[in-house]
Amino acid sequence: MARALRRIGGMLLTLVIASFIIFAAMYAAPGDPVTFLIGNPENLTPERIASVRAQYHLDEPLLAQYWHWASGVVTGDFGRSFQYHQPVSDILAARVPITLSLVAYASVLLAIGGIGLGVLAAVRRGKPIDTAIVGGTTLAASVPSFVLGIALVALFAVQLGWFPVAGAGSGGADRVWALTLPALTLAIGALAIVSRVTRQSMIEQFSSEHVEAARATGLAERFVVRDHVLRGAWGPIITMVALVIASMIAGTVAVETVFGISGVGSLLVDAINTHDFPVVQSVLLFMVIAYMVVTTVVDLLLPVLDPRINRTAVSA
Repeated sequence: MARALRRIGGMLLTLVIASFIIFAAMYAAPGDPVTFLIGNPENLTPERIASVRAQYHLDEPLLAQYWHWASGVVTGDFGRSFQYHQPVSDILAARVPITLSLVAYASVLLAIGGIGLGVLAAVRRGKPIDTAIVGGTTLAASVPSFVLGIALVALFAVQLGWFPVAGAGSGGADRVWALTLPALTLAIGALAIVSRVTRQSMIEQFSSEHVEAARATGLAERFVVRDHVLRGAWGPIITMVALVIASMIAGTVAVETVFGISGVGSLLVDAINTHDFPVVQSVLLFMVIAYMVVTTVVDLLLPVLDPRINRTAVSA
């Protein structure tokens, strides 16, 4: 319990620091937000400028502006979009489910493909299939996600017509089908990391004493791999999978833009291009929170999945 409380306290402190950095970065960005809020240059009168500054607290010091914004965020008020003239919370509510669906789909593909290839490479270590898996996944990871996405669209959507060119579908099975290529684009780039960690963790377990003891009892090799090697390697594998999944939220920026998906990633790109500061701040804060939640949950669950971590912490 004490460990969980310390972890949550550290997360809250990190969140406060990150939120201030995000807000200050927008404050220091080039361009005056007032010009974007007023729009028509003919309306840039001193009275109008003063009125807008007072309305959005832009005439107050940075710390006071941050307090207004942060106190609103705590209550679910992220401000109003400069571009859409709507509450940012409403815009996020419409976009977040699409992005989370994409990340969840990509996470399933990543876990199945990355762990599966890593297990195969570890079991066949030193053989041609091991070299092919390591080389192939490394090559795939070296291709930028937007290039990979364009290639998949050109082949499977335009040439073969198997998938829609753009969009996230209307829901249900249609959404799953529409998000297949974007999810593959997200997952393929991270396959090398997960498969390499899986392979290395399992190879280290192959030489451990409990695995040698299991072999000495005459246990079949497939059961040795499943019940002893893979079980002992779960800690690093789960940690890496969680870190990759958490970072996928940021990876949706390029993927959603390529596939024309109206998610959080494409919203961030549009907001940056239009200097929509409240939206930019909220999306970046959402990405930070998502990353912190995933990593914190995994950190708290690892001792349950691998009791050796708990024993190590106690002995230390």
